[in-house]
Amino acid sequence: MIYEDPRAYLLGLEGIALMRAFTGESDRDSVEARIAEIRQVLADKELANAAVEVERVDTVAGYRRWAPTYDHPNSAFDIDEPVVREIVDSLPLGMALDAACGTGRYAEFLAGRGHRVIGVDSSPDMLARARVRVPGADFRPGDLHQLPVADGEVELVVCALALTHVATLEPVIAEFARVLRPGGHLVIVDMHPERVALGSIPSVRDADGRPGRLSSYRHLIGDYLRAALRAGLLVRRCEEPFLPGSYPSEHNGTLGAAGPWDFWPWSLADMVPAAARAAGVGSPVMVMWHFQLAE
Repeated sequence: MIYEDPRAYLLGLEGIALMRAFTGESDRDSVEARIAEIRQVLADKELANAAVEVERVDTVAGYRRWAPTYDHPNSAFDIDEPVVREIVDSLPLGMALDAACGTGRYAEFLAGRGHRVIGVDSSPDMLARARVRVPGADFRPGDLHQLPVADGEVELVVCALALTHVATLEPVIAEFARVLRPGGHLVIVDMHPERVALGSIPSVRDADGRPGRLSSYRHLIGDYLRAALRAGLLVRRCEEPFLPGSYPSEHNGTLGAAGPWDFWPWSLADMVPAAARAAGVGSPVMVMWHFQLAE
């Protein structure tokens, strides 16, 4: 179980902001404001009673719960899709793998561009929706650590918003390299490590309404590079886009109203907007990579 106390998150933001102030990023008035706000957080009785016990959920169980609403409007899709489309449109047609395909968002795009598509996912619920969405694609149940795809079977691998659920990147990226033909391309979209560190971990509720977070891991930018280079992949492009409007509001936050758990941590950040901005809550939302396997 994860113990999520809103005071812990708020004090964490205040602490990061104060550490940055200590190295000269803000002035005395800002430091005094942060210390005063910490006293407010600790004295707030409503916050003291707002903690939640949260279940850690594996991806199969988590996406079973999330599948019915996964394709609802999602601002993250507006960030990654233009870049992925731009990269893919520059590549020749061939056999493409949508790894961790989910409901088939990128399988549909790849098929529409004329690629022959294989989709792999560990969630039966997500695969069922993908088969309906893209009837012409070849969808296969499988795990990213052992893809049900032959050596050198594809010219392109796309993997979007999945690797934060993987504890170690190296074996998975080695699998991507294994199934690529020499000269083939790998496109990865993942949550930015700074965003994961600030609490961007998918939330779900079970049938009884109990809260859960999907198992997630923070991978440094260098982790992707080291795994890719060891697998014989060359870097062609890297992007770290921001989500428009991702900074907390400029107005003074209001303590004592932590809001529904489903909107944590970003609703919590809005309670201490100055600290949140100083702590970097408006950091890049994703990291995007384009690699090519050496010939």
